[in-house]
Amino acid sequence: MPETAPRPSAYLGMLALILALVAAVVPAIVVGISAFEIGRVLPQGVSTTTTEDLSVLAPARDQVLWAELSFWAGTILGIAAIVVGILAIAKKRGRGAGIAALVIAVVGAVIFFIVLVSALAAGSAVGFSSYPA
Repeated sequence: MPETAPRPSAYLGMLALILALVAAVVPAIVVGISAFEIGRVLPQGVSTTTTEDLSVLAPARDQVLWAELSFWAGTILGIAAIVVGILAIAKKRGRGAGIAALVIAVVGAVIFFIVLVSALAAGSAVGFSSYPA
């Protein structure tokens, strides 16, 4: 009976999949909450005559910071998921999970911006309704 080669560990693929899921879900939740609050505090949006004047964001500076941090955290985790997913596919160590991680990491960026725009619009609607007539 010929000996069969041991099956390689699927650790890389699973690691990539976990990174991709975290990159797609956690930043989207954080930016959804933050963007809603930004829209509620600044319902008129950001409209300045110069692009250098960001003082209009001062009332919502904490929420803007959280939104930016979630963007960068999602970016770093998504890139890590893509790199580890490519390694998993190339080394045949969790190929299916690596492919799923690539897809989720790419779609995660789209999900992030859809949640951002939707929550900002919803927050702005709530902010406008609370303005005195």
